[in-house]
Amino acid sequence: MTKSPKTPSESAVEMREMVMPNHTNPQNTVFGGTVMSWIDIAAAMVAARHCGKPVVTAHIDDIDFIAPIKVGYHVLIQASLNYVGKTSMIVGVKVTSENPYTGEVRTTTKAYLTFVALDDLGKPIEVPGLKVETEDEIRRFENAKKRVQMKKDVRNTLENKK
Repeated sequence: MTKSPKTPSESAVEMREMVMPNHTNPQNTVFGGTVMSWIDIAAAMVAARHCGKPVVTAHIDDIDFIAPIKVGYHVLIQASLNYVGKTSMIVGVKVTSENPYTGEVRTTTKAYLTFVALDDLGKPIEVPGLKVETEDEIRRFENAKKRVQMKKDVRNTLENKK
C-alpha cells in the first residue's frame, strides 16, 4: 500500500560544503567528480525522504557544469523532487558557490537524477505520488514529464536502429 502524496518541500534537502585543497585539481577548482558526489548524496536524501525506503541512483541526466568553484569557496547544494513515476523519482539539483570574502554567489552546476525505491529484498517498490502546488513546482513537474518522454523517445529510436 502506497503512502499518500507528498509535496516537494516535504522532502527537499539543502547541504553545504567548503571546498578544501583535497577537493581540487591543479587549477585550484573543485573536481567535477566531487561535485557529482555531493549532488548524488543530496538527491538520494530527497528520494529516500519522499518514499521512506532505501533508494538507488538509476540515471543521471543533464549534468551541466556552468562555472568553476574555487578552493575556499562555500558550496550550497539544493535538491528537490520534480517528478514521481510508479517506482522512480526525478530529483533536480542546483549547486551554487559563494566567495566568502566578497559575498559573490553564482550558480555552478545543475543536474537531474532518477532514483528507484527498493523493498527489503532490493526489488523496486511503488512510491508515494507527488503533490505539486506552486507555479515553480508545476513547471518543474511538467519539464520532468517532457524529460521522461524524451528519454523514452531516444531509447526507442536507438533500439529501432539495431
